Amino acid sequence: MPHSFGYRARTRDMFKRGFKDHGPVKMSTYLINYRIGDIVDIKANAAQQKGMPHKYYHGRTGIVYNVTPHAVGVIVYKVVGNRYIEKRVNLRVEHVKHSKCRQEFLDRVKRNHDAHAAAKEKGERVSLKRVHVLPREARTVSIAQNTPQTMTPVPYETTI
Repeated sequence: MPHSFGYRARTRDMFKRGFKDHGPVKMSTYLINYRIGDIVDIKANAAQQKGMPHKYYHGRTGIVYNVTPHAVGVIVYKVVGNRYIEKRVNLRVEHVKHSKCRQEFLDRVKRNHDAHAAAKEKGERVSLKRVHVLPREARTVSIAQNTPQTMTPVPYETTI
């Protein structure tokens, strides 16, 4: 049973740095631009204790609503009882990074646009819908050159 219920209680593994990722924060972290409306992932960086999120928000995804010189304001939706509450969290830039959750969608939009433009140029129609993977086709196994074999387990023997 835990005895402490502090702000960072039970975050020993949650806030630890990655393998070979210890030491000061890299300079490239500060050179990333954030704009209002960007989707960001919240991941606390233990090397910078200022502007650190509460453990609840670690691993959450939110939308940037405010940008300041050293920090960003992020909107995160929290489940409380039977409803969602919009929480506005202010975090330093060391604790956020651009989310890749929309990247697959944006790639698909670009691919569909290119396919549609190429089809329109040729004067034909193309289906841009996603098609699920069909089951594999049926096949038969011949036993003419492949005789069935009976396999039995080898009994366990100790050699002491």
